[in-house]
Amino acid sequence: MADITKLEKELWEAADDLRANSKLTSQQYCMPVLGLIFLRYAWGRFKRADARIQEERSKKTGRQAPVSPEDYAAKGAMWLPEESRYDYLLMLPETADAGKVVNRAMKAIMDANPSLSGVLPQTYTDLGNELLRNVLRIFNNPQLDEEGDDIIGRIYEYFLGKFAPSVASDDGVFFTPKSLVRMIMNVIEPERGTMLDPACGSGGMFVSAADYVRENGGNPIDSMMFYGQEKVEYNADLCLMNMAVHGMQACGDIKSGDAANSFYHDAHKLEGQCDYVAANPPFNVDKVKASQAIDAGRLPLGTPKENKKGEVSTSGANYLWINYFLSYLKDHDEAKGEKGGRAGFVMASSATDSNAEKHMRRKLVEDGFVDTMIYVGNNFFYTKSLPCTLWFFDKGKKGELKDKVLFIDAQRYHTAVSTTLNEWTPWQLKNLSAIVWLYRGETEKYSALIDDYRKAIDEVAPLFQDERARKAMMGISDIDDFVRAKDVAFEAIERQKQVDKEEIDNLPKRQQKARREVLADHVAKMEAAATVISEAVWLTEKFGNGEWADVPGLCKIATRDEICGDQSADKSSWSLTPGAYVGVPPIEDDGVDFHERMGEIQEELVRLQAESNDLMAIISKNFKELEL
Repeated sequence: MADITKLEKELWEAADDLRANSKLTSQQYCMPVLGLIFLRYAWGRFKRADARIQEERSKKTGRQAPVSPEDYAAKGAMWLPEESRYDYLLMLPETADAGKVVNRAMKAIMDANPSLSGVLPQTYTDLGNELLRNVLRIFNNPQLDEEGDDIIGRIYEYFLGKFAPSVASDDGVFFTPKSLVRMIMNVIEPERGTMLDPACGSGGMFVSAADYVRENGGNPIDSMMFYGQEKVEYNADLCLMNMAVHGMQACGDIKSGDAANSFYHDAHKLEGQCDYVAANPPFNVDKVKASQAIDAGRLPLGTPKENKKGEVSTSGANYLWINYFLSYLKDHDEAKGEKGGRAGFVMASSATDSNAEKHMRRKLVEDGFVDTMIYVGNNFFYTKSLPCTLWFFDKGKKGELKDKVLFIDAQRYHTAVSTTLNEWTPWQLKNLSAIVWLYRGETEKYSALIDDYRKAIDEVAPLFQDERARKAMMGISDIDDFVRAKDVAFEAIERQKQVDKEEIDNLPKRQQKARREVLADHVAKMEAAATVISEAVWLTEKFGNGEWADVPGLCKIATRDEICGDQSADKSSWSLTPGAYVGVPPIEDDGVDFHERMGEIQEELVRLQAESNDLMAIISKNFKELEL
């Protein structure tokens, strides 16, 4: 079984090293490399389909019809003419112009598959023969042929994410950070039906939705239909390839170009027909023509204000998107068996309390459509350091939840990937999702997560040589045991570091480097294990065995009256800013008596002042002796 994380890193480093030694920019290199990943995917599926077809034919007797492209389609693969097959390209003679050959290979695939027409890159002559051949060899990795883990799809998305910081342009960011996308899926919980992303970029929402469906026992190919609009054709091409390498081309319909500009066009005519809407639209867009936007409709919250130039303000443009997301959702209708649509989207943090649109927020709250608001801290995007907010609508809210909204302020809860980039780890995503479950009364999901923590900690306990740590981690039965396991685990790690240091110091110098790397890798795994325990403690300290609690600085369930505030409905700001409701976290008691400490500081200042006076006297005396 391939170690996908390791494989992702190795393939990226190899491909990026080649680019660094060429004259190509990341922008020039991105699409051709992603195209080769697509080609490698198509070749892998073709090989597996061909093997099954030949096996079936070998069992039949008598005359048989020639194998057709339809036979491969029935096995979930594209027919590839010989010149488009990866092994053919790898075996090209040295005298062949590899760029021209790969261009022809891409054209042949598009000719045979109209849904990919104009999508695959044909700029391979720009790479040069040597570079192109080397990149082809990088992806000739047998691990990419393994089935069951969607390895090629993972590689494609990994490369998308690595290219994102340098390829993103003024036309919009094509890649939404995976942890934000996953959080959206965890809240809207797609199962079956229609999903729309009217600003679909490279299709990350669709891929994550499909992953979510599979993880919960479904088959997205049979149960979901994905519709996308993307104005930037480059981004739409990335999306179509992304869906193809995940085997989703049969359940996707992507529109692109000017006719797919969501401000002016409803390309799929899906108003009121979507079970799910998920999106990361461009924030604070200016110069949107008000008259055209109004003519395009889908404005259940009202029309935006326009300036003297007939343009929508940037805050108004944000609310155009918010209008669209609401308008596409199905209404709740028990008679028809419609549970009501859900939407999850990323939005500029300023949109939660912009004054000009407060009447729209009022309607959202009074109609009971706002489900959850999550404030996200800085540095989650590659190209933007500003915070954002995740909004969630639910047209199927029932009972007492109809008049309530869950607010989560997650700005202090994340993991730093680097000094300029943050993310939510898988366990942090589960913890945030657990808050939503408790708000919805789904305590059984919370209990299942606690069991997952117990199992995960059991599995990593053998990493610890310290017997006391292993015992504390194995067989946790009570939530209080998580705290003890955490303390003991971190103590064991510090002891292990000291033991490792002593071992390395006693080795001959020529052996130290290799041994240090082995021991450091082991300690890193121990630290990762301890982090899992820390996340279990973070959750259970706040919610115990699954009892809801408003946590200052983190989360609160607010009623409609609380959102309206003390003012009249007409004067209220109808703010949806999480921080306005969750408050600030309590100041942690460091165990130091304030008055006692201030007395100590005062004594220290007096002493330092006296020393300063003595020093100045000595300096003055020395100057006098020097007659200066």
